Amino acid sequence: MYLVLLGLLLLTLKWMEVEPVAQWAWWWVLSPFGGAMLWWAWADATGYYKRREMRKLDERRELRRQRDMDALGTGPKNRRR
Repeated sequence: MYLVLLGLLLLTLKWMEVEPVAQWAWWWVLSPFGGAMLWWAWADATGYYKRREMRKLDERRELRRQRDMDALGTGPKNRRR
């Protein structure tokens, strides 16, 4: 996402002819979009975002389970020794 935002910023600066970006070659201005495409291709191929999503879901499930166990009085705080 950062690469896309950087690409949009550079594209806007080039279009508005703001120096020094106005003097840069177009391939320099458009290169962050290529970097974003490479990043997304790698992330999809390796499952990077899917693993992150699954980790978040597991954490939420564990927190919900712990909260429910405490509400029932069977959590680690309420166990008899």
